[in-house]
Amino acid sequence: MVKQELHRQCCAYVSSRIDETSLAIADAQQTIARETKSSAGDKYETTREMMQQEINRDSGRLYELKKLEAVLNVTDPTSTHTTVQPGSVVKTDGGNFYLGISAGLLTLGAEQYQAISPATPIGQRMMGLKKGDSFEFNKKQYTVLEVH
Repeated sequence: MVKQELHRQCCAYVSSRIDETSLAIADAQQTIARETKSSAGDKYETTREMMQQEINRDSGRLYELKKLEAVLNVTDPTSTHTTVQPGSVVKTDGGNFYLGISAGLLTLGAEQYQAISPATPIGQRMMGLKKGDSFEFNKKQYTVLEVH
């Protein structure tokens, strides 16, 4: 249940970012469409170029968000793990983690979980560990208390 809720929160995080980015792209496209060439041609060209740069930047962001969405779509939040792998919930003596995507701090009841990608440095250090194993990150020692 904990893993499913954390997964749901990550999906909501990505979905919200996709919606925001898509809206920004649409707004920039509308601005370009509304701009009419005037006697101040440089202003017209400058506005169009700025909007196009914004569209390009947001399109790249949207592409990355779609990749995160794909990662979440192939992660089974109902699976149980005995070793740390993508989709695992890991409780350590130094904090709780959900290995899915980097979505920041997630709150579930009174507990907080850091949503991280398995590709992050701390995620890479945890991969393959099991309950009772230890690892070091940023000169701090962690012990795995639980893996789900």
